[in-house]
Amino acid sequence: MTALPPYAQLLQLRSERREDGGLLWTMPFHDDVVGRPGYLHGGAIAGLLEFAAYGQLALATEGREVVLKPISVTVDYLLGGKARDTFASATIERLGARIANVEAFAWQKDRASPIASARINFLLAPRA
Repeated sequence: MTALPPYAQLLQLRSERREDGGLLWTMPFHDDVVGRPGYLHGGAIAGLLEFAAYGQLALATEGREVVLKPISVTVDYLLGGKARDTFASATIERLGARIANVEAFAWQKDRASPIASARINFLLAPRA
């Protein structure tokens, strides 16, 4: 994978391939992701979800001459993110010729108890 953009670097995001070929993203807890004391900032959580979605879609469209452009982003905050590492992964729900729908989930201790989810619709624009 290529170098991450500055915002991902600020969040100290890292990704690794899962056994199923997907990506697992990790965001360690540190000062730059703090919202109210002891909790994650909602923007940091949303950023993690967005990178998880982009990363999974980039893998799926590898070799295609397209630019990924978000059409809509919906984030649902389910639980307060605590002062610990946070993980995220994404699933492509639909991958068409021009549109893709991706869903991402973030969790901390237990994947079955997500702290947030996102649904992102992408335009797959032809590369100019």
